[in-house]
Amino acid sequence: MGSPRAGPCGHKKVFAIPCYMASLASGAPLPEEIALVGDPKFQDLVQKSRSITKKILDSIHDTHKSCISTQTLRLDSPETSKLAVMASNIGISSAPVLKVVSEEFTLETSLTRMSEGLQLHRALLNFVSPHLPNIHKVTELVADIRDLTLKIDKSIYPLCFASQMLKIAQTEAYVQPTPISVALRLPGEYEVQVAAHLMLVQLQTFGQDMIRCLRDLDKSNDEETES
Repeated sequence: MGSPRAGPCGHKKVFAIPCYMASLASGAPLPEEIALVGDPKFQDLVQKSRSITKKILDSIHDTHKSCISTQTLRLDSPETSKLAVMASNIGISSAPVLKVVSEEFTLETSLTRMSEGLQLHRALLNFVSPHLPNIHKVTELVADIRDLTLKIDKSIYPLCFASQMLKIAQTEAYVQPTPISVALRLPGEYEVQVAAHLMLVQLQTFGQDMIRCLRDLDKSNDEETES
């Protein structure tokens, strides 16, 4: 098997290579992907992931309030878009783009990007939290992100082990994804405040995208609609 592929966030995910390449080769959802979505265990992971994602989204407002004292930095502020250059200077990476699963955007790709995005935000918040005056809410939020990442990764495993290319290389040991390492430039208190603000705003948007993708995978929604 070739060298590990670096994900959009710059970290390596060995398990993503076989599934992703197989998906590209078919140009359509793989049979194992279709079967997996209907599996009760997968559905349980989807529903639990939706619940944790909602918990994360619900806690962002209080987390922001607890650690951001700069009055001009508000979650709903239209001025946030003007901080894009500052985000780049600080070194905050953008979250991976998420889309609802389709022929062009496979289940494996969707789940892998969810995992990558969660790991990115966890690393960013872990980096900035020691510089914040109140980290209790941030610590709780990071713990929820960690729990959600584990749920999403558990959803990815069956896809990888069902991949024909992985069967060929089944003698190779599974390697856990390398944790993301971030290095932000935070020369002063204002940069710390802006960084924490931008991370929470980006996490909020990413979480909302996750909710849409997970809702599409949650077959209990179909049952509720039919009843």
